[in-house]
Amino acid sequence: MSKRTKPKATIRSWIAGARLRTLPLAVAPVVVGYGIASVMQSASIALTLLALAVSVFLQVGVNFANDYSDGIRGTDDFRVGPMRLTASGSVEPKKVRNAAFAFFGLAGVAGLLLVVQSGLWWLIAVGAACIVAAWFYTGGKRPYGYAGLGEVFVFVFFGLVATFGTVAIQVKNFFLSADGLIWTTGAAVAMGLFASAVLMVNNIRDIDTDRVAGKKTLAARVGRKWAKAFYLAFIWTPMVLLFPYILVFQRAGFAYFVLLLILPLTLIVITAESSREYILALKLTSYATLAYAVLLAYGMVVIA
Repeated sequence: MSKRTKPKATIRSWIAGARLRTLPLAVAPVVVGYGIASVMQSASIALTLLALAVSVFLQVGVNFANDYSDGIRGTDDFRVGPMRLTASGSVEPKKVRNAAFAFFGLAGVAGLLLVVQSGLWWLIAVGAACIVAAWFYTGGKRPYGYAGLGEVFVFVFFGLVATFGTVAIQVKNFFLSADGLIWTTGAAVAMGLFASAVLMVNNIRDIDTDRVAGKKTLAARVGRKWAKAFYLAFIWTPMVLLFPYILVFQRAGFAYFVLLLILPLTLIVITAESSREYILALKLTSYATLAYAVLLAYGMVVIA
């Protein structure tokens, strides 16, 4: 019998391993944070770009870290979906791990530049927490992603931390501004919920294989019916959170155009049965996240 040949890694497979469809989750909180900062005072493009670099590098880093950790655990041996670098055997596990560390390093460098420019030295601790959370999502002996806590951490780091951080680096005495805290909280919660929705729909797709692999995600714990209910709550709550914004920023109502994605997403996820349908929902949810952030930021900045 001939041995089964392993697929060879190409530039395209490395790009696929970076999971670019998840990058809107990294971009969105920075965009909406820039919009809020612009309302409070003149926002800095340079600081925003550094924040964007930190967020994007962390996102790519965690994607490679997940590929590595799930691959060496054997979790991805059961999954259905795009090829993973480690599980497919196309790349040595240590190279995938090193790619994750490289992007964490790039995020750290961008973060240090951000700290120097903003003067907020406490952000070093926040950045370190982000990297630790990124690695231990599926890494280490007791990864929290395997214990059903993935959505909680995604909500915190890709919602609260990213949005509040983007505003804080640009607005002096930000945490003493009641209005600023109110507007930032609503947007941060919306970003966190959208990010949680992306993770949830991905995990709904993998419920059966995750259970076989012993990966107890929230979706695997509660079952497909309740997981879909959580997903719908995650994508519809940001629509409710928009209402206070349009009372002050009339053009923030443009963000309701995201309903053009939310409505079909609702139907797709409710009726979805195949992996292809869940992958489509994942992509559309990522697009909805970015669209919401861009339109809300625009509506806040362009007041008149």
